[in-house]
Order: sequence, then C-alpha cells, then structure tokens
Amino acid sequence: MKRINSVFKAVHILPWTVYSGLVFWNIVICGDTFIPNLYLAVFLLGLYVFYSHFFILTQYLNKRKYKDYFIRLVPILLTAPIPFFLFINMDEDYYKREGPGMALGGIIAFLVLSFLVRIAQNLIINTIKKVQLEKQAINTELVYLKSQINPHFLFNTLNNIHTLVYTQAATAPEAVMRLSSLMRYMLYESNAATVPLSIELDYLKDYIGLQQLRYKTDNVVDFQVEGDVDKCQIAPLLFIHLLENTYKHSPAKLDTGSIKVSVSVGDSSLVFNCENPLGNKTDNLLEEPGGIGLANVQKRLQLLYPEKHTLEIGKTETHFRVQLKINMKIRHERKAELLYN
Repeated sequence: MKRINSVFKAVHILPWTVYSGLVFWNIVICGDTFIPNLYLAVFLLGLYVFYSHFFILTQYLNKRKYKDYFIRLVPILLTAPIPFFLFINMDEDYYKREGPGMALGGIIAFLVLSFLVRIAQNLIINTIKKVQLEKQAINTELVYLKSQINPHFLFNTLNNIHTLVYTQAATAPEAVMRLSSLMRYMLYESNAATVPLSIELDYLKDYIGLQQLRYKTDNVVDFQVEGDVDKCQIAPLLFIHLLENTYKHSPAKLDTGSIKVSVSVGDSSLVFNCENPLGNKTDNLLEEPGGIGLANVQKRLQLLYPEKHTLEIGKTETHFRVQLKINMKIRHERKAELLYN
C-alpha cells in the first residue's frame, strides 16, 4: 500500500512540474513578460480540468461506464473556461482575440494530461499488484512444500523410534528427546524466511544423532564443514531431504564414515555434498511410495533461488551422490552477506 501511495504522489506531481518548467522557460529563457494573472488563470483552469476529469476517469471510464463518463464530461468542458476568464482582462484586444484559443488549448492539454496520468497510474498499480500476487502465489506454494516436510519427517522418525521401542533398545528415550528438539526447531524456529546457516547445520547434526541410535557402528556419517558459516543465511529445512535420502537408500548395516556429508562456504557460493552407498532398493531415488523425495527440494530451490543454484544428482554402481550449489549474493557490508533475499 505504501508503494501505491508513493506512485499516486509521484504521478500527480508530474503535470505541475511540467507546467512550472514551461513557465520558467518562457520567462527566463525566452524572455517573455511575466503576467501573473495569465499564469494564475491557466493554473486554475488546469487544476479544475485535470482533477475533475481525473475523477470521472477513475469513477466511470475505469469501470467501463462510458455513457456516465461522457455525460459528466460535457459539464466540465462547458464550465472549464470560467476560472480562466475570471483572471484575465477581456477588455483588452489581445485577450479578446487570443483568450478563447488559450482557454481551449489549456482545456485540451489538461484533459490529455489527466488521461495520460490515469493510464500511467493504472499501469504502475497493476504491475505492483501483479508482482504482489506472484509473490503471494510463490509464498503459498513454499508454505505448502514446507508443510509436506513436517509430517513426512515425523512419520519416518516415529517408525524408527517404534523399532527402538519394540526391541526395547536403551536408546529409545534419547531418541524421543532428540525428536522433541528437532520438532521444536521445525515448528517454531524455521518459520522465518531465512535462518543462520550455523543453526541449520546444528539441526542436521541433531538429525544425524537421532539416526545414529539405530546403528551399532559409531559415526556412520562423516560430517565436514568448511568456511565461515556464521556469515551466511539459508532457507530453512532445505538440506534435510538430501540427508534423509542418504539413510533411506543405504544398506541396513553401515561402517564408520559410510555416509559422507560436507558443507563448504566460499566467497561466492555454498556447496552441500552428500554421498551414500547403495542399498537394495534403488529403483527410484527421486520418488518413493508415500514419500515426497527430491522433487520437493527441486521445487523449493526453483522458487527460493531461481537461476542461483545447481543441483547435480549422480549414481554409480556402488554409490549415490548429490551436490547442491547455491550462489551467494555478495554485499558490500560483510555482515550482511545473505544467500536468500
């Protein structure tokens, strides 16, 4: 709304700036005599014609009420010369000869100006509204995509905890507490458009800790971080599907460091890599029954980082690899370097 109000002010200043410039040109540049009554008469005529015409354009022509528009235009044309003739001396021969032509020219000029201003204002406002609607549509889709993460994540994690409880594993209580911490982040802290990368990485480490309870082997994930993560912000919950897939499509038994995850922050980009050995169920690593797969990540990336990211997915006979690279928008202020606007 503030932007629209600013447009109204800017557009309405334009015709009077043009009129003032013409007066200045005639007097200072061309050397014409300054005639206060004449300039005031033209100014009052312009005010009356411009805004009365602008009003009926807004009320009727914009709404395609053409008949009502023309009915109200006639009185404006008939009464418009009145303020002009009130301020000039019609007893003078010059004004008797030139006055009607001046009034007619002024009426036509300000009618055209008001029409052009109304068109310009409509175009600008419609453009602003279109951009706002597009942003709203993108935000709605992002909310939808993000809403898919919570139940999907919760469903899979509860299945894992169920297994721990069923086998009466001593790690079951710890798994519940870790899940509580993860859900707190997902429900509250991740509602912002961006979060510090360091916090998002802590969330991934908590998830790794929760998954580690399933394995007898220590540290099945080799998690490496390079660069200054404190200077970056990232859209929340962007990496969790990639990390989750490494577990989902790995063999049931893993050795230490079998899954490799790395995050590298450079001067102009952030790179997330993950690699896992292939298990038996590898027919479709992008989608699975009841899951949302990497398609969710791809859609969010297209909305959040259009033309600012690359997502490379590769598969060999033994391993599956994913690399996500997001270009960083460099700011002059070092503390304001953000990955997402």
